[in-house]
Amino acid sequence: MGRPTNIKLYQAEWCPYCARVRAALTDLLLDYAVINVAEDHGKRKEVYEASGQTSIPVLVDGDVVLDDDDDIIPYLKKTYG
Repeated sequence: MGRPTNIKLYQAEWCPYCARVRAALTDLLLDYAVINVAEDHGKRKEVYEASGQTSIPVLVDGDVVLDDDDDIIPYLKKTYG
């Protein structure tokens, strides 16, 4: 069992950038909620509502919203590492 957080990860299993973020979350032993999204960008209403765009991964941690694995991973390491 990992450390509890309020992190939500909008992602898809087929997405390699999402896999990088999931690996970082696992390495840091963090619990997080996974929201799997549709492959079709037009059907990603929940991602758009969280971040203002439809690309993934999107990580929401309280008031922090990040939408690129190259931003998310350093944030996780700095905040939880």
